[in-house]
Amino acid sequence: MTIRYPNGNQFHEQPASSSMHNDSIDFSNRGMTLEDEINKSNAYYLREGIAVIHKKPTPIQIVSVDYPKRSAARIKEAYFRKASTTDYNGVYRGKYIDFDAKETKNKTSFPLKNFHKHQVEHMRQCLEQQGICFAVIKFISDQTVYVLKATDLIEYWDSQSNGGRKSIPRKIIEQKGFLIQYRINPLLPYLQAVDSFIE
Repeated sequence: MTIRYPNGNQFHEQPASSSMHNDSIDFSNRGMTLEDEINKSNAYYLREGIAVIHKKPTPIQIVSVDYPKRSAARIKEAYFRKASTTDYNGVYRGKYIDFDAKETKNKTSFPLKNFHKHQVEHMRQCLEQQGICFAVIKFISDQTVYVLKATDLIEYWDSQSNGGRKSIPRKIIEQKGFLIQYRINPLLPYLQAVDSFIE
């Protein structure tokens, strides 16, 4: 199937990272991507009646479909309708939650190029409406996960246009962020960080 961006460029799926290979599976998450870990955690939160948080679907415009038979329809070509915002949103403790999940192979900093301008602007707009916004950042090298408030992310994002860094040093994320320790249920208890934001 061919999927294209709004500008017509073809979408190429990134190959699975080396963390998916058996020789680098960590017992804390058994080689899952950050998205898989959050999805599994969200399923637990929903099942236990703790929170309702879902991954946002990517809006796609289907252009061409092959119908060899009704039960075997196959999408041949599609376009991303518009740029997506953040990855997840929902409700927790009566509060609107909105966040993005990002992984980096960089060991000492988080490159800001992992975010798009429209994502940061979306976070800014949610904060203006008293929503709780943040980024879940995973350093693949050591499988460490942090929750970083959107306000801290936006501060670094804005400063790069004035000659500031193009990345957030890991030591800053360690200082300002909230370290998430893997557990069995939920696998990635990121709502612990949200509790600290609320309180």
